[in-house]
Amino acid sequence: MYLPVPSQPDCASAWREAVRAVDALRDHEAYNVILDIDDPTAASTIAHPGVAAVNGFLTDRAKPIDTVANTIFPTSLYLRHGAPAFFDVFNERVLPKVRRGGRWSGYYFERMIAYQGTAGAPPNQLWDIVERMNDDSVRALNKFELSLFDPIRDVDNSVYGGQCLSFMSFKIVPGSPRKVTLTAQYRNHYYVEKLLGNLIGLGRLMAFVARETGLEVGPLTVVSTHAKIDQPGGATRGEIKALLAQFDQAIAPLAA
Repeated sequence: MYLPVPSQPDCASAWREAVRAVDALRDHEAYNVILDIDDPTAASTIAHPGVAAVNGFLTDRAKPIDTVANTIFPTSLYLRHGAPAFFDVFNERVLPKVRRGGRWSGYYFERMIAYQGTAGAPPNQLWDIVERMNDDSVRALNKFELSLFDPIRDVDNSVYGGQCLSFMSFKIVPGSPRKVTLTAQYRNHYYVEKLLGNLIGLGRLMAFVARETGLEVGPLTVVSTHAKIDQPGGATRGEIKALLAQFDQAIAPLAA
């Protein structure tokens, strides 16, 4: 049981085609939806008219796209402080303000750089991946895994709450230039409220890894083990359809 979405060139078009595919199904939900994005750093800011349309819709009902993207990778913090210094800045200045309790801050980035599932000092999985990619003695090009699901903190009776991004796998693809690819798995995925921000955040994460390792950004693959066309902020089905029509109208000049 799976639903492959045709490969797309950028984040915005991937969002639209994924929403189109899932929305057409019974109950507007699907299992094991597979997305592939050739350049996940393209069409990834509100300067893109399609992204701006979705952002305007979400700002009034849920969280803006950049807020969602920042839970995966805080680009502005990285650009301001550099790596690895921005890890400490995040832990000392950002995390205390956003933490909702001991179980979940809402930031996937927290688990990437301070995973609490092991004894002792929590490992910085993300920086460890960067350092191993830069280590010439590391021969394996397919052992750069990053876990986000925590069986101690995340198993509860909530239907959809808590973390949804569960696992990520980076790969170095040989060639000229060498590229870094990423496969991300979601246990549950709200396609209206979260998907576009998630794709943009994952693209920014890949750009960080590429910049710190001298690689090029390659394709992003996302597997949504459960996907739903949600109705954020109580939006009606009619308002969702109007958003999709607005998106199509906004990007029409780009295709001309």
